[in-house]
Amino acid sequence: VEKEIALCQEAPFYTLGPLVTDIAPGYDHITSAIGAALIGWYGASMLCYVTPKEHLGLPNKQDVKEGVIAYRIAAHAADLARGHPSAQLRDDVLSKARFEFRWEDQFNLSLDPETARAYHDETLPAEGAKLAHFCSMCGPQFCSMRITEELRDYAARRGLSLEEARAAGLQEKAEEFRRSGAEIYLAP
Repeated sequence: VEKEIALCQEAPFYTLGPLVTDIAPGYDHITSAIGAALIGWYGASMLCYVTPKEHLGLPNKQDVKEGVIAYRIAAHAADLARGHPSAQLRDDVLSKARFEFRWEDQFNLSLDPETARAYHDETLPAEGAKLAHFCSMCGPQFCSMRITEELRDYAARRGLSLEEARAAGLQEKAEEFRRSGAEIYLAP
C-alpha cells in the first residue's frame, strides 16, 4: 500500500479483500474483513466489501448487510490502529455504556442496533432485562463489571488504592475459606 501511494502520487487506492485465508467459503466476508482491516491500517483509501456468498452465489439483501457490517468493523479497526481520535471516542462511549449497563445506549451506539437488540432480547426478552446490571454470559453473581464497581466502592470506603483493595479483598476471602473448613467442592 505504501509503495502504491508513493508510485501513484497519493491517488486513492483500494483492493478487493484481500482474503487472508481460503478455508472459509461462506465466511469470506470475515476472512476478507480481516485483510481489509490490515490494508486500511497500512493506508488504503477505500475498502470494497465482500459478502458471505463470494464465489458461491449471488448475494441477497441479508448477505449484503453482513458484508457491509463486516467491512464497517474492518474500517473502524483500521481507524483505531491508525490512531483516529473519533474512532477511539466511539469505542470509549460504547465501552462506558457497556460498563454502566445502559442497554439502550449500547444498542443505539452499535454498528447494527437492530441485530444487537434482537440478540439481547432472544436471551433476556423481558423489558426489565434492559435495566439489568448484568448480561446473559456471567449472570449477576459473576459479572466482572459489577465486581469492579464493588471493588471501587470497597476501596473508597477503606481509603485504599484499587490494588490495595484487591489484595485486602483476596485476603478476606482466603480467611473466609479457611474458616469454612478450607474444602473445595468438586462435582462428581
